[in-house]
Amino acid sequence: MNYRHAYHAGNIGDVLKHAVLTRLILYFQRKDKGFRILDTHAGIGLYDLTSEETGKTGEWLAGIGKVLSEDMPPHVLDLLKPWLEAVRQLNPGSDLTFYPGSPCLARALMRPNDRLTLTELHPDDFKILARRFGGDHQVKTIHLDGWMGLGGFVPPKEKRGLVLIDPAYEVSDEFDRMTNALVKAHKKWAKGTYALWYPLKNRKAVDRMHASFSEAGLRDVLGLELKVGQSGPDTVMLGSGMTVINPPFLLAEEMRTILPWFAKVLRQGPGAGWAVETVIGE
Repeated sequence: MNYRHAYHAGNIGDVLKHAVLTRLILYFQRKDKGFRILDTHAGIGLYDLTSEETGKTGEWLAGIGKVLSEDMPPHVLDLLKPWLEAVRQLNPGSDLTFYPGSPCLARALMRPNDRLTLTELHPDDFKILARRFGGDHQVKTIHLDGWMGLGGFVPPKEKRGLVLIDPAYEVSDEFDRMTNALVKAHKKWAKGTYALWYPLKNRKAVDRMHASFSEAGLRDVLGLELKVGQSGPDTVMLGSGMTVINPPFLLAEEMRTILPWFAKVLRQGPGAGWAVETVIGE
């Protein structure tokens, strides 16, 4: 699977990932003390939905485009409003032209005492990312393999924060690499919050990852899923999941509010649904 961010910006995977990321950031901001966000596979940070890359797939139309076009119940809007406001600030007119990747979304939500570390390996993408955040003293961009960044930058000096992990899934052993890197990072920083995004195309790989976490002694692991249809190894991606280690205590409840609405409005066919489950208890 080729999941280079530029081709899939604003799609159903981003809808799940960015809703979760927003709620995590706002949870950390309940305390005055600053915190660190580490995005291990940052991409270019901001995406032009009229570009050649996004035009080839048009996936944003069935993702953020659909979300913004639907009437949203007040209890869902209360939770999604900070994310949607960050999107609208980039699009002051009526047309949706730009979509914030995780770096720009995180930056829009940060306070003056919060910090963001971005690692990106693709040389062209990193050049764009570095230019985008050049001169921003709250953001550090590093040309580095995300797996090395994960091992090298935890724990952060702030001792508070979260790690977002969203690799490209271009290699067959990506789940194994993610599992190994996360277990090593957790040994160095067991109290950190880690949010892992992945496509739901290989259930066995997801189950194997969760089993490895349990064997490694990880505790307090939450599983989230959003499916707009039934996808598999040989189909387009119609669902994605996130595993959150050390989630805020309110996250599961909030996702039980958000995900049913997402599943309803984004549905593309049989198999659409959502899940919030405790993968490993405390």
